[in-house]
Amino acid sequence: MKSWQIVHVVAGAFILASLMLSQLHSPWWLAFTAFVGLNLLQAGFSKWCLMETLLRRFGVQGGC
Repeated sequence: MKSWQIVHVVAGAFILASLMLSQLHSPWWLAFTAFVGLNLLQAGFSKWCLMETLLRRFGVQGGC
């Protein structure tokens, strides 16, 4: 997998997990969902994502 694919998979998993946790434990888990969404929005506008930068430093291939 390329770095951008891993970012999408992890973000989707975090969103689904936090939604599940908000139903099972506390609605405050929705704040984590909002955090992930805001980071995706920021990455879309700025074309920079911290997680993708870290993945590339660990040797994961970037690009399309």
